[in-house]
Amino acid sequence: MTALRPERETGTSYGQQSYGDAGAYGDGSAYGDGSAYGEWYGSQEQAGAQGASQEPYEPAGGAVDDATAYLPPVDEETMALRIPDPPPSDGAGSVAGGPETASERSSVTSVTGSPAGGRAARRKAAKGRHGRHGGAAGSPSPDKDESRPAGDASAPLSRVEARRQARARRPGPAVVASRIIGEVFITTGVVMLLFVTYQLWWTNVRAHAEAGSEAHQLQSDWANGKRNPGVFEPGQGFAILHIPKLDVVVPIAEGTSKTKVLDKGMVGHYGQGDLNTAMPDAKTGNFGLAGHRNTHGEPFRYINRLRPGDAIVVETQDTYFVYKMTSMLPVTSPANTSVLDPVPKGSGFTVPGRYITLTTCTPEFTSKYRLIVWGKMVEERPRSKGKPDALVS
Repeated sequence: MTALRPERETGTSYGQQSYGDAGAYGDGSAYGDGSAYGEWYGSQEQAGAQGASQEPYEPAGGAVDDATAYLPPVDEETMALRIPDPPPSDGAGSVAGGPETASERSSVTSVTGSPAGGRAARRKAAKGRHGRHGGAAGSPSPDKDESRPAGDASAPLSRVEARRQARARRPGPAVVASRIIGEVFITTGVVMLLFVTYQLWWTNVRAHAEAGSEAHQLQSDWANGKRNPGVFEPGQGFAILHIPKLDVVVPIAEGTSKTKVLDKGMVGHYGQGDLNTAMPDAKTGNFGLAGHRNTHGEPFRYINRLRPGDAIVVETQDTYFVYKMTSMLPVTSPANTSVLDPVPKGSGFTVPGRYITLTTCTPEFTSKYRLIVWGKMVEERPRSKGKPDALVS
C-alpha cells in the first residue's frame, strides 16, 4: 500500500528533504513558522489532530508498507529525538540558508521547551520534565535530596542532613582527649608560674615590709627606753644587722624559727635551745646568725661576695659591735654544727675570742648544703659616741 504525502507550504532545508506536516506528530503544534530553517515542519494550517483521518506518510523515495504507513502516537521524549538538529551556523550568528533573527532563534526551540542544542540535550530536557521515574513534569525525584536546592544556600536543612552535619562537626575521642590533656598542661603551667611568682617576688615583698616594720619599731623603742638588754623571747627582735658592702639592714630576732623569724625577713640568733651561741656583748664567744639566701627577704643572698676586711656591724640598744670578715667555708653539711662552736672549726681561729658566724643555704634556691662566713670583733662603740666609721663612710 502506498500513500502520497501532502505538499508542504514552502521549501525545505537540508537539500529539500521532506519531513511531513506538523499534524503528523499528533499534538497540533505548529513547527513551520517561516524561520530560517526553511519551515521544516510545515505550516499551522496543515496541523491536525491524531486519528484515523490522518493521511498516510510516504517518504520522498517512494512507498512504504502497511506497518509503517502511519506514525504511532509519541511522547515528548520520542518527539525530541525525531526533531532533527539545526543546520550548522556560519559563525556570524546565521545558519546556512539566511541571516538569523530573534524569531528564527525562537523557532529552534522544540515544543518540549528545551533549546535545540542537539538530540541528547532535547532528550535530557524531556526526561527532566517527566521525572526520572515517569512522574509528572517538575516533580522532585524520590531519591534526590531536595532539602537544599542548588543555588539556594538559605534553604533549611532536613532533619537527616542536619544530624549528619552535626555528627561531622562533633570532635572525635582523640580530639577531646588531646584538648583535655592540653588544658591540664596549661592549668599546671599557670599554677606553677603563680607559685614561682609568689616565692620569688611576693614573699620578698612581704618579708621586706615586715622586717622594715620591725626595725623601725626597735629603733623607736630604743629611743623611748622601752627595751633593756637581757634575755629575749623567741621571735623577739633585739638588734639590727648592718652589712654595708651588701647594703643589708635587717633586724635580728631571737631563735631560728622559720615561721616566726626567718620567713618574716629577719635574721635569727642561735639562742636558747638552738645551739645556744653567745650574745654580742659577751666577753668571749661566737655570735651565730642564720638567714634566708633566697625568698622571704633573702638577707644573706650575697654573703658569698664578702671578702676579708669587710665590715659587719651589729647595732643594739646602747652599743655598736663592729666585726671584720676573716674567712669563709663555701660548702658544708647542715649537720656540721662545729662551725658555731666558741672557737669554730675551719674558721682559722685557734683561741677564744669574740666572733660572729653567718650561716645560709647553698647552692641558691636549695637547702642541700650550708655556706659559712666568719668574722672577728674589732670595735665596740657606745651609741652615745655616734655611729662607727663602717656605717658613716
